[in-house]
Amino acid sequence: MKEQQYQSKIISKFEKDGYYVLNLIKTNKNGVSDILALKSNEPPIFIEVKNETNKLSKLQEYRLTEQKKLGFKVYYTKGYKLIEWHEK
Repeated sequence: MKEQQYQSKIISKFEKDGYYVLNLIKTNKNGVSDILALKSNEPPIFIEVKNETNKLSKLQEYRLTEQKKLGFKVYYTKGYKLIEWHEK
């Protein structure tokens, strides 16, 4: 399955849970996560979507670490499985 298909399903799941979800297609920062999920009184959630075979690039790992240090919830996926990011 393509990453875009996983993104759509993940976005739908978060929207059903009451989040305001943005698909970050083009930003001023290369390597930024694919999805930003926002909900009142909760820290923002950044999600980098990967299918079962693709891996995070070094730049994506850097961005995930950067987001985590700023106090955001940060995840990446392997298919539908959300995995919390921990700095390597």
